[in-house]
Amino acid sequence: MKIHEYQGKELLKKFGVTVPRGFPAFSVDEAVEAAEKLGGPVWVVKAQIHAGGRGKGGGVKLARSIEEVRTLANEILGMQLITHQTGPEGQKVGRLLIEEGADIKKELYIGIVTDRATQKIGVMASSEGGMDIEEVAHNTPEKLLKVFVDPVVGLTDEDAATLIRGIGVPEASVPQAVDQLKKLYQVYQETDASLAEINPLILTGSGDIIALDAKFNFDPNALFRHPDIVAYRDLAEEDPAEIEASKFDLAYIQLEGNIGCLVNGAGLAMATMDTIKLFGGEPANFLDVGGGATAEKVTEAFKIMLKNPDVKAILVNIFGGIMRCDVIAEGVITACRAVDLKVPLVVRMKGTNEALGKELLAKSGLPIISADSMAEAATKVVAAAAAAAK
Repeated sequence: MKIHEYQGKELLKKFGVTVPRGFPAFSVDEAVEAAEKLGGPVWVVKAQIHAGGRGKGGGVKLARSIEEVRTLANEILGMQLITHQTGPEGQKVGRLLIEEGADIKKELYIGIVTDRATQKIGVMASSEGGMDIEEVAHNTPEKLLKVFVDPVVGLTDEDAATLIRGIGVPEASVPQAVDQLKKLYQVYQETDASLAEINPLILTGSGDIIALDAKFNFDPNALFRHPDIVAYRDLAEEDPAEIEASKFDLAYIQLEGNIGCLVNGAGLAMATMDTIKLFGGEPANFLDVGGGATAEKVTEAFKIMLKNPDVKAILVNIFGGIMRCDVIAEGVITACRAVDLKVPLVVRMKGTNEALGKELLAKSGLPIISADSMAEAATKVVAAAAAAAK
């Protein structure tokens, strides 16, 4: 789960991280009111979407008068903001952050992620703040410093200071920067975040350290512990099909291909998509119905897949371990009749009650294409999708 910048700054502020004064605004009038509350000669009008690169896309502008705040708010609110993270379709801006201007002397970067390779927490810092950190890591990896922290021990003052000094923070500002980094680590740990990032973290002309941006991702499996963070969820920023899938405990992610995939188990789902691509096709989605799929869940899964007009064929690939193949077969039959399926359907089943499941499909009277191996299933569904697309 992702949250907006202004929400991330609310979290940072709770933990003692220094952030600029600012207010969210959902209308032009609220933007003007926010600027009037802040006072001062300069304001920043910032689009709030769940994507980076907003400044390059025209979603972050400087205003030097209240009237300019009004003009910029009017321009940015409702715009279809396109960045390198939104894709060519962009994302509609429905919220703004109106913030006081800052005296920026130097832009830095700090971030924290879970590092699966080391099974530790990766704490990163760079002197190249304000840039796409992926580009820094790729083009100048020596400018991205890292330490890997044992979560039992936590981020030590020594490690924090090594990172901070390594990115060129003046000695007089090192204690404050270390404090900010350690507080970011605390936010990361206590909110079950999977990513906590400040880009840029700025050094002001007076030597202060301020978080000028905030980006957080949270582990969805831990959200039950954080109703306050769940309350930050903005459904307008999420794919409607993925929202619908979550209501039925389905793990669904829409992709750009034309072959719908319904699989039980995330690993098998990934292998199924890889196999489709190996045989020349393109998956239209990741869809894991889980180990306890019912006829209702399978029906809803079909409905969600078929809302995508690009879907020209569907592959159901089931391994009957905990889940029985006959139960899935019944669900597939029910789903096909409920949605009046018009696209080709390939079904491959292996495992518990496999023979019974195949018998149920064969006797259903439905035009289901049977496959025995993953290679056969992929070959047949790719061919069916190609024929349907003509």
